[in-house]
Amino acid sequence: MLLSVVERDPATLAELVACTGLSRPTVYRLALALERLELFARDVRGKFVLGPRLATLSVETHRDRMVRIAGPVLTELSDSTGLDARLFRRRGDIQVCVAVADRGDTRDHLIPVGTARPAKAGPIAQVLLAWEDPDELYEGLRGARFSAVHLARVRSRGWAHGPNVFVPSAVSLAVPVWSGEGGQVLAAVVVSGRPSQVPSRPGRLLTGALVDTAARISDGLLRSAGRAGDGTGPYAPFA
Repeated sequence: MLLSVVERDPATLAELVACTGLSRPTVYRLALALERLELFARDVRGKFVLGPRLATLSVETHRDRMVRIAGPVLTELSDSTGLDARLFRRRGDIQVCVAVADRGDTRDHLIPVGTARPAKAGPIAQVLLAWEDPDELYEGLRGARFSAVHLARVRSRGWAHGPNVFVPSAVSLAVPVWSGEGGQVLAAVVVSGRPSQVPSRPGRLLTGALVDTAARISDGLLRSAGRAGDGTGPYAPFA
């Protein structure tokens, strides 16, 4: 019951009590037990969120070729932009951080690998959902804080921008990582920072750096599978 509440949104102890109808001492004991099991964690505001163990069960991070390929590429992106860089994947209704290159000088560094949130708000969720088939789009939009119109705009321009749902006061810019044949979005490359660093109309240098990073990850996956991209894939329109 508590997990289903936190799946929808981060929740305080009082909100868990109100949603479940259980007594405060009971909810407190259960929440702490779930936190010890790493099924719950706390965000920067102290609210309960889905914990890293759920992410580990969903995404086998340490055995994921994409994560190994993304590590050094994200570090280059972070160094060139001066922003925290991350790779997110979607598993059902959850968005999971699977790779990190942070600079340690922003609050965004509090988002470690394994951090998970419902994929119902923010630019990361929009990128991970925008190119899905109609049935998946319909399910993903149920309860979301964005609409089909927002997703159409993301598909048109190739990226999404907005508040970072993991860190208050930060904003993020996200672009898709495509499968080799360009038929599926596998992940989202994301940079985050202050609004002055990631403006709502990001320049071509910043968007180009993200698109290039995503393309390098996609190409790395092709090469590891014995194939190589020819430069004519889905990244071409956004370059």
